[in-house]
Amino acid sequence: MPLKADPIGGGTNADGTRSQEYCSYCYVGGQFVNPSMTIEEMRVLVTEKLQDKGFPRLIAKIFAGGLNRLKRWR
Repeated sequence: MPLKADPIGGGTNADGTRSQEYCSYCYVGGQFVNPSMTIEEMRVLVTEKLQDKGFPRLIAKIFAGGLNRLKRWR
C-alpha cells in the first residue's frame, strides 16, 4: 500500500519509529504481521484495502503490482 494511503502513515520499526518502507497493515514493531504470506496473497490484500479506501480497481492493482520492488519480496 502506498504510505500516503496508510491511515497512520506507515508501519513501525522495532524502535517505534515510523517505517519509510512498509505500511501498518503488514509491518508492526519491526516485524511482518504475516511473515508466511506470499506475494500473491499480499497483492490481493493490498488491492482490497485500496479499493476500500476508494481507489479504482485498476489503480489498486497497479499499486499492488509494485510489491516485487520491496526488499521483502526480492
